Amino acid sequence: MNQHPAQDSGLTHIPVMITEVLSYLAIQPDGIYLDGTIGPGGHAISVLKELTDGGKVVGIDRDEEALDICKQNLKTSSSFLSLHHNSYANLDNIFAAEGLSTAHGILLDLGLSSLQLGSKNRGFSYRSEGPLDMRFDQSNGSGAGKLIDQAGRDSLAQIFKEYGEERLASRIAKSIKEMTAMNTIADLREAIRRCTPPNHRDRTFARIFQALRIAVNGELDILQQFLAKFIDFLRPSGRIVIISYHSLEDRLVKHSFKELASGGILDILTKRPITATEKERKNNRRAGSAKLRAAVKVA
Repeated sequence: MNQHPAQDSGLTHIPVMITEVLSYLAIQPDGIYLDGTIGPGGHAISVLKELTDGGKVVGIDRDEEALDICKQNLKTSSSFLSLHHNSYANLDNIFAAEGLSTAHGILLDLGLSSLQLGSKNRGFSYRSEGPLDMRFDQSNGSGAGKLIDQAGRDSLAQIFKEYGEERLASRIAKSIKEMTAMNTIADLREAIRRCTPPNHRDRTFARIFQALRIAVNGELDILQQFLAKFIDFLRPSGRIVIISYHSLEDRLVKHSFKELASGGILDILTKRPITATEKERKNNRRAGSAKLRAAVKVA
């Protein structure tokens, strides 16, 4: 069997903990692998390099722009790759469409890509300018500006407390609702600036932007839906690897793995979450908060 010619054709996004991901997935050359957050293809390109005839990567992403970039980056691997504009929570529908019942491995990288953070029209980063959107799938739903406009002060404060773990949530929600306009990143930054102390304000910005992004995209609900069903689509001895970037996600993954392990269905490979090396954290800022958990389905 001949290994296919996967190659990097302009990939600018740096995948987090790629060595660890490949190690825990334990790639089989003719295996089927689901990348539920394939993005521009950072992890997938390395998985594809390990595959030979019969192997396949099924990639899913809610971000159509990222999928277009992925197609370009991995065009030499198209016969080993299938892409779906969808949510990883719908993996049952994806498997049915592919004519598959199970996979040898499943990967989720729950973080934002460098491309998303750097986009001028997506609103993901408080360091950028532009509209206050924050949607992964810009063809569906409403952006963060609309959410803020429609939510009451108490509802906003609850979002900031629950999804951002922000202690000044009520004060910030009040300041936001007092603004005459809330359509741009600059508007939101100004509302936060008006009511928070300058020390560590960047952390406050980050927590509020995280909270709104989670709310806009229903991220925790989608993760919970996935965790409730993924085990049915993992074959015996199949591996699952999930990289999370904040405690809310990591807690859900940890509890799901522990529950399945207590039922004798899953063996946890990472007793504690794996973090990036100091060298990687220096070279890739996204890796600083990443936590990797892995498990194998009991045969």
